[in-house]
Amino acid sequence: MKVLVPVKRVIDSNVKARVKADQTGVDLANVKMSMNPFDEIAVEEAVRLKEGKEHHAAGTATEIVVVSIGVTQAQETIRTALAMGADRGILIQSDADLEPLAVAKLLKAVVDEEKPDLVLLGKQSIDGDNNAVGQMLAALLDWPQATFAGKLVIDGGKAVVTREVDGGLQTVAAELPAVVSVDLRLNTPRYASLPNIMKAKKKEIAVKAVADYGVDTADRLKVLKVTTPPTRSAGVKVADAAELVSKLKSAGVL
Repeated sequence: MKVLVPVKRVIDSNVKARVKADQTGVDLANVKMSMNPFDEIAVEEAVRLKEGKEHHAAGTATEIVVVSIGVTQAQETIRTALAMGADRGILIQSDADLEPLAVAKLLKAVVDEEKPDLVLLGKQSIDGDNNAVGQMLAALLDWPQATFAGKLVIDGGKAVVTREVDGGLQTVAAELPAVVSVDLRLNTPRYASLPNIMKAKKKEIAVKAVADYGVDTADRLKVLKVTTPPTRSAGVKVADAAELVSKLKSAGVL
């Protein structure tokens, strides 16, 4: 079974994002970048499918292909995935920050070429937070989809996914080939060992251009303004529970 894992290079989750002075977007100059955390979970799950870790049978995945769409430096993100255990990578170079629909169209073109049995990706990227690419890709491919995966079992040509939904868990079965987007509780990604980091340097990364796929990536959305959230006002200290109740009553909460 071949698994395709799309990954995105984003601002490191530990870095506080700064908005550009002209409010056109987020300032990426001299900022630490990393693999999108949800995509890292997808890579880890793909590697477990190959290794037979957790509840997966060994060799469930036979090849893991990682694809990223972004600037040249996104090769570093792909190398991270290769060091975790992926087999080879594809970089579709783009200096533009493509919209989810354009990304989904490019991924469909990659799927048409690679013919994977499973596309495993993060439920959303922590920069755009759109949570749209997985669903759009499934629609374009006309494949079944299972989103917000907290558990994944490959059994009898099906992906059995336990999803995190409001108020509980839902288990669905999707016939392969399928698109599965992963949530935080699916696993804890590994740290790549030094020997695997060295091995990753020898693994193949094919560099392509957006134009190679003949896909319409024109923007459909226009960013009007990007602003920081309003600063939270200071709280009020109360002497005791009686004063707290009094203030809540006067505020109309109680």
